[in-house]
Amino acid sequence: MFFTFCRGFTGKGEAKIVMPEYKEASEKSQETEIEYLGIGGLLLEMVKVFLLAVVIIIPVRVFLFQPFFVQGSSMEPNFEDGQYLVISEFGYKQTSFDMTRRFRFTVDPFKVINRQDVIVFRYPKNPEQFFIKRVIGLSGEAVEIRRGKVIIYNRVHPDGFVLDESSYLALGTLTQDMAKTVIHDYEYYVMGDNRMFSYDSRAFGPLNKDKVIGRVLLRAWPVERFSLY
Repeated sequence: MFFTFCRGFTGKGEAKIVMPEYKEASEKSQETEIEYLGIGGLLLEMVKVFLLAVVIIIPVRVFLFQPFFVQGSSMEPNFEDGQYLVISEFGYKQTSFDMTRRFRFTVDPFKVINRQDVIVFRYPKNPEQFFIKRVIGLSGEAVEIRRGKVIIYNRVHPDGFVLDESSYLALGTLTQDMAKTVIHDYEYYVMGDNRMFSYDSRAFGPLNKDKVIGRVLLRAWPVERFSLY
């Protein structure tokens, strides 16, 4: 390492001074060292940020939440075209995580889906497409639509009861009559809120549980309609 000025005493009592050309070389060396350390520190910080993303963001995205944009009018007036939703996935779908061959685990669904929950699922006839609908009937029940009213049959109500949908259906919504449909184990009956313009279980039948991706957690956009569910 070079020194720009070194003062000391020799045996003859003379001060020792470094030549100018050595001073210039020393300054360049120090600048190079500082620059090198600066770039190295920046790279180290970038690596830290990347690792933080891997450790936190990726598991959150894989296991917990997923964003979706609403397309179409089948859930109007509650969810409209272009709105941005965040879906809670953890516990609603089977999730496998595999970073290496030695680090692999699977989380099976364990959360209960309730009647009138709004869920996102893979369209049974095309798993690449995602649908958003409301759960109307549960496993072991039967659903009938009579005179525009949804009737649910189950063990508690073997003779059926009229489902109260006033909290999410627009006044005067017409639901076309339908014969009684049995919902088997691990199935749900789903319908859109915009009953006359919704392609749902009335067309493709009860939904198998393994098609469910998650439950709608919040509407993030537009801001003025932000809502938690």
